[in-house]
Amino acid sequence: MTSNPGPVVAPLRLISTDFDGTIHEDFAHSPVPEALQDRLISLQGQGVTWVINTGRDLASLMESMGRAHLRARPDFVVTVEREIHRHVGGHYESVEPWNGACIRDHAEIFERHAQPLARLSAGLEQRFDATFYRDMWSPICAIARTNAQMDSIQSELERFCLGAPELVPVRNDVYVRLSHRAYSKGTALQEIQRLLGLGAGQTFAAGDHLNDLSMLRRTVAHWLATPANGLPQVRSQVVAEGGYLASKVCGEGVLEALNRFAGSTTPAIQRG
Repeated sequence: MTSNPGPVVAPLRLISTDFDGTIHEDFAHSPVPEALQDRLISLQGQGVTWVINTGRDLASLMESMGRAHLRARPDFVVTVEREIHRHVGGHYESVEPWNGACIRDHAEIFERHAQPLARLSAGLEQRFDATFYRDMWSPICAIARTNAQMDSIQSELERFCLGAPELVPVRNDVYVRLSHRAYSKGTALQEIQRLLGLGAGQTFAAGDHLNDLSMLRRTVAHWLATPANGLPQVRSQVVAEGGYLASKVCGEGVLEALNRFAGSTTPAIQRG
């Protein structure tokens, strides 16, 4: 692995962070560090847009933000790795036409492959002692007992998707769902860039797990980071893309990376 890049003041206009394991640490005294919240609030006050980009659904995210006593409020949230919501007047509104197209495209592809997906689901339930169910976002969701078991389930899903290339399994730890390949944390972040008139060169992204990989690319965000608890696959990709490996975990690591890229006080903001 290469060493971390030296300090640089970036023209940051957009920050995208995963939630669980990236800025939020379960059971910590302050689940989202106060210093990170202060930094984000300061950056927002200087014109930077902050996005929480998560696999959680909107209700679950709002509950966790409340339990964490989060003072900093993201300007956008991306939920279930694909749906976009904008902060308006104290609540989050669906961003259209993105979300409508996302729902229609998923409904169409899941309907088109309904019978083979049903056979796949039945076969997985026979072969694996895991929890399988369907929800409004995916006809196959699985929670494995171990990561090794999830490796095997993921392999089965990837094999199925070879014959349905618009579908892709999206995994976070021992959980996996199916998604349309056109909708991910990365493409949702690119849609927010389009809405704001920004590009990858003005964007910072931080994540720790497999479902973050689609946004941890220089074509999506020029400034990349993972906290010290990032998975080996995430750390390897961040290094390969020229990003920053923080020495601290979770939110402290994200703050470390932000200070490295944006400077310890005021970022260099490019205003239109």
